[in-house]
Amino acid sequence: MMIPATDFCEELRQRGVAFVTGVPCSYFNGPIKLLERQASGYVSAANEGAALAMAAGAELAGVRSAVLVQNSGFGNLVNPLTSLLAVFDLPVLVFMSLRGWPDPAEDEPQHAVMGRTSHRLLDVLKVPHWTLEPHRESLRELLDRVDEARSAGRPACILVPKGSVGDVAAGPDTRPAQAFRRREALSALIPHLKADIVYATTGLISRELSSLADRPLNFYVPGSMGHALALGLGTALNEPRRRVVVLDGDGAALMHLGTAATVGAYAPANLVHVVLDNRSYESTGAQRTGSESVRWTQLGLGLGYRTSTQCHDARSVDVAFQHIEAADGPHLIVVHICADRSAVPPRVTRLGTLPELALRFRTAVAQGRGEPSTSS
Repeated sequence: MMIPATDFCEELRQRGVAFVTGVPCSYFNGPIKLLERQASGYVSAANEGAALAMAAGAELAGVRSAVLVQNSGFGNLVNPLTSLLAVFDLPVLVFMSLRGWPDPAEDEPQHAVMGRTSHRLLDVLKVPHWTLEPHRESLRELLDRVDEARSAGRPACILVPKGSVGDVAAGPDTRPAQAFRRREALSALIPHLKADIVYATTGLISRELSSLADRPLNFYVPGSMGHALALGLGTALNEPRRRVVVLDGDGAALMHLGTAATVGAYAPANLVHVVLDNRSYESTGAQRTGSESVRWTQLGLGLGYRTSTQCHDARSVDVAFQHIEAADGPHLIVVHICADRSAVPPRVTRLGTLPELALRFRTAVAQGRGEPSTSS
C-alpha cells in the first residue's frame, strides 16, 4: 500500500498549499513530476536551506508553502529552521524523506547517521514531527496536526519512509539517438586523468567512474552533495605540485556554488573543475536542476577561473584538455550531456567499505609524494 502521487498533491491543494519547493529525493519522485508539469507548481532549489527560505518568503507574501527534501540535506535546513522560522514564527511545512531508516543496512552507507538521528534532531530542535504511514488517511491526519502547529506559528515536519508515496510514469524519451551521455563523457575524460588526483561527486558520476576506470587515486563521494569541489580545493592547495581534477554534476555544483568563488579567489594553478551538466538530478529521477539558465563560460570567468570552456562531444573534451595542459588554472570545463538512467551503474561500495576506500586513496596520495602512508 502507498499514497498515489495524485492523492498526495491533491491533499496539499485542499490544504491551500500553493507553493512547493525543494531538493529532490527519489521518495518524492511522483509528486515532483506532477508538480513540474504545472506552470509554477514546483521550484527546484539549489540546496535545502534555500528551499526553506524560499518557502518562508512565500509565507511572508501570504502564500501557504511546503518543502520536499531528503534527510541527507537536513544539515542545510538547520540554519534557516533555527534562526529564521523559529524566531519569526513562520509555519512552513517540511516533508523530509527518511533515507537510512529504519534499517541503515538497506540503504547506502552515507545515509546511516542521518537515518538513525533524524527524529532525535527534530526533537532537539523542538520541531513538531510525525512519521507518515503509506495511506491517504495517515496523510490527512498528519496534515491536521500540521494545521494545529501552524495556528501556533510553528514549522512542522512530516517524515516520509521509503515506499510511502507512489511514482508516476515518465514522459516519452526525447533524447536524440546520438546524444552525448554520461558514460561516453567519462570515457572521453578518463584518458586525460593520467596520474591526477580525482574527486568524483555523489550520485551516478561516482558509480560510473568506478565502473569504467577504478583506481586508488579516485576518491568517490557518495554523499556530501555539493562538496566535491571543496574536497578538491583543500587537496589542491596542499598538494600544489600535483593536478587535482574534480568531476562534478550540475546540481551538485550549484548546490554550494560559493565554493567556486573560493576557488577563483585562491586560484590554485593545479585545479581542474569538470561539470557534467545534464540539467537534472539524475540519481533521484531526473528532476530539473535549473542549470538551463546558467551561462557557464561567463560564470567561470566571473568567479575567477583562469579558463572556462564548454564541450558537447568527445572531440571537444579532448581539445579542452589539450588547451589547459600547459596552462595554469584553475580551469572550468563544462560537458553538456543528456540525462540517462537506461543503465544505472553499481554502487562504489562493491569495491570495499568507505573507510577502506578512503585509506586506499590516502595511501596512493602519500606514495605519489614519496612518503609513507598513514593508517589513521
